[in-house]
Amino acid sequence: MITFINRFTVTGPTEEFEQAFDKTSEFFTAQPGFVRHRLMRHTDDPNAYANLAEWEDEESFRKALQQPEFVAHRAALQALSTSDPNLYIPLYERVARA
Repeated sequence: MITFINRFTVTGPTEEFEQAFDKTSEFFTAQPGFVRHRLMRHTDDPNAYANLAEWEDEESFRKALQQPEFVAHRAALQALSTSDPNLYIPLYERVARA
């Protein structure tokens, strides 16, 4: 399992960014190895977002990025934001005790 974390700073209209991200999300959910993701908006900065995505493995993630269909999604997001994408390997996880 790997986690992809991408922090976005939206430079265009936030509504357009969220719509573009939604289309990108649809693309990724259909890719082999995709598990889940969350798009979050910063509580104090309405132009700051973070995407946390879980993938079965790095190879699946990289293959999804190489799909020709992804080019348009990347361009749409880049036209509306800057980003800081990184891959992480989970080390610890805890859940609330019942």
